[in-house]
Amino acid sequence: MLLQLGTAALAVICCLSSSADARPTVRLPDPRGEFVRQCTPHMLGRWAHPEAVCSCLHDHAAAVVEDADLREALLRGISETGVPTIETNWVPATKQAEIGPTFTKIAKPALQCMFDPAQ
Repeated sequence: MLLQLGTAALAVICCLSSSADARPTVRLPDPRGEFVRQCTPHMLGRWAHPEAVCSCLHDHAAAVVEDADLREALLRGISETGVPTIETNWVPATKQAEIGPTFTKIAKPALQCMFDPAQ
């Protein structure tokens, strides 16, 4: 009886694992790739390599801006306008005073991205 129960359990486990392997893996969207896709049209005509500028801006914003709300607002502004922008209503009221210092942090890297994105 115990042997039959063990065999049945093993069969169920094998079936479950094989059906799990057969399911297609769910691919989550790449946030960086989506950012570049949205940002690039705003850079066309302004820069020789718009994808490189957008990638560079994304990477520097992600590295320099520690606060998640400010970083998300900055990335939203860049992807929607092509320039570092933060609307005050995009960040909580308690963090709105940090918008200016955030631009100070990102100013030099942003200029570097726009004029020498390979760096």
